[in-house]
Amino acid sequence: MGENSTEKAPKTSWFTGLKAEFSKIIWPDRKSLTRQTIAVVAVSVILGLIIAVIDLFVRYGVDILVNL
Repeated sequence: MGENSTEKAPKTSWFTGLKAEFSKIIWPDRKSLTRQTIAVVAVSVILGLIIAVIDLFVRYGVDILVNL
């Protein structure tokens, strides 16, 4: 039921398996990679601006409440 096998696979088998798994990867072409990178950077900048604006409003709101 909870038995563990202490048998170790040889290193050559591990590297062969690793090479086989890497050959299964479908790497994106340059155009797709560029588009995805631009999308990630754009979304990050937009989200950063949204968070900065929310932070600004919250900071001024707290300042107004504290100075009452």
